[in-house]
Amino acid sequence: MQDTFRLRINGEVHAVTVPPDMPLLWVLRDVIGLTGTKFGCGIAQCGACTVHVDGRPVRSCLLPTSAVGEQAVTTIEGIGETKEGARVQMAWLALEVIQCGYCQSGQIMSAAALLAQTPAPDDADIDAAMAGNICRCGTYLRIRAAIKLAASGDAA
Repeated sequence: MQDTFRLRINGEVHAVTVPPDMPLLWVLRDVIGLTGTKFGCGIAQCGACTVHVDGRPVRSCLLPTSAVGEQAVTTIEGIGETKEGARVQMAWLALEVIQCGYCQSGQIMSAAALLAQTPAPDDADIDAAMAGNICRCGTYLRIRAAIKLAASGDAA
């Protein structure tokens, strides 16, 4: 059984006809064509699939499309339109955070959500917000430095 859902993604409304239990990740990637959000583990443990739902970081690999409703979804393709997202992206580039890059969309989404909630995070805030975002390349020190740079506003 399929239903039609009207999803607000990156400020644009998309009508999609999918099973209600289809994870948002697959709607974004396979139905709408926004492939920046990555599939990692499929059990909401690695963070690669992180998107914002009404500004909150959410693992899209387990979020049923039917649960999204009227909430605004922001993906890595749209996060640069926010003040925090733009600052995080600039800091990521300035400090050359990315190594292989696979986890980085989720890392950036979590970091932008952190800065929106806590504009001047300390190490404990960063650790708490980024917990569960796994980087196989081990760029954690550069990620922390980039978050601090983005918070300072000096990345631009």
